[in-house]
Amino acid sequence: MHEYADRAALKDALSIETADTTRDALLDRALAAASRGIDTATGRRFWLDETPSARVYRTAGRTLWDDVGEVLNVDDVGTTTGLATATGAPGAWTAVTDIETTPDNALARGRPITGLLLAAGGWGTQRVQVTAQWGWPAVPDEIEQATLIQAARLFRRKDSPEGVTGSAEWGVVRLSRRDPDVWALIEHFILPGFG
Repeated sequence: MHEYADRAALKDALSIETADTTRDALLDRALAAASRGIDTATGRRFWLDETPSARVYRTAGRTLWDDVGEVLNVDDVGTTTGLATATGAPGAWTAVTDIETTPDNALARGRPITGLLLAAGGWGTQRVQVTAQWGWPAVPDEIEQATLIQAARLFRRKDSPEGVTGSAEWGVVRLSRRDPDVWALIEHFILPGFG
């Protein structure tokens, strides 16, 4: 559904002919598991919601002051289309229109908005309703590659019972718990407190 790589790319990585459909279900499961595993490891997801939806944040512990105003840290926002904020409580929200997004130029760099800056007086000790399209503007190349590596590993796992594989040349080898290449590709996307 929201896999970070497609079956054709995985078939290419595994040297499986495009016309061979006998293992498509296994490949799809490997892609789904690899994608959700990356979500879990990073504490975020890299697809963009199709429509805006509202989330409510308490300001306590989620704000910080900079030289211009107070920034409310929010979940990843992938576009400013449909972005709206309001303060108050359910049934009594008051729109807030004078916000800026942070970090600066995030969307231009293919990164999500992660903070909302309010200069006039700050957010205060209240709840903030943010309506947005949550997620990333596009799947980063590193996430796509990590998904392909991990999905190929998961697909091949059926041939390595008990986490052991081997060959006549190298003998028996125990598979590592974490693929170092996958980790190197995703580690700078990990939210603090995850991984």
